Amino acid sequence: MAYKTLTRAALVAGLAVGAAFTATAADKPKTMMGADAAMLANTCAGCHGTNGNSMGPAAPSIAGLSPDYFEETMVGFASGEIPATIMDRIAKGYIEEEIKAMAQFYAGKNMVKAKQSFDADLAAKGAKLHDKYCEKCHADGGQSADDDAGVLAGQWTPYVNWTLADYKAGDRVATKKMKKQLSRLLEREGSDGVIALLNYYASQQK
Repeated sequence: MAYKTLTRAALVAGLAVGAAFTATAADKPKTMMGADAAMLANTCAGCHGTNGNSMGPAAPSIAGLSPDYFEETMVGFASGEIPATIMDRIAKGYIEEEIKAMAQFYAGKNMVKAKQSFDADLAAKGAKLHDKYCEKCHADGGQSADDDAGVLAGQWTPYVNWTLADYKAGDRVATKKMKKQLSRLLEREGSDGVIALLNYYASQQK
């Protein structure tokens, strides 16, 4: 009898604590575990580096991305619209409010461009190709995040190459404008044009 009384008392106390927590939490951002943006961003650091600056070519730097681009990409991963090796599963673990919080967090960070090798002659050719085929959406030589099209300048070369391959294969859906421009580039310049572009983006390290 004493055990049952103790159990009921504990249950009532637990419910009271839960009710108090709910009332307090109602005034805070609705995140699944109550984590703030910095805490949520820490879960990305293992692949995308501290503050979103990746230290390896398999994962892109996400610092400085526009909030809209970050959110659209995460939603694309979660829905399966954007192909992924692991991000499709990871993205499903966040609710909308958490994705928005992380988007704002990374938008406020400065991207540190990757230090990687490149061919100067190919980079010079790539600069001209970028101006011709890519600049309208990826402004300022691929450095601007304001176009909501992702940052290319200083991004890891293998990642950009893999992403372009996904677009080329149709595994990732491109906008009409991008599809048109990429098709023109490949038709006129072939894979050599892509290589030149990759060297151009790799050359932008400041």
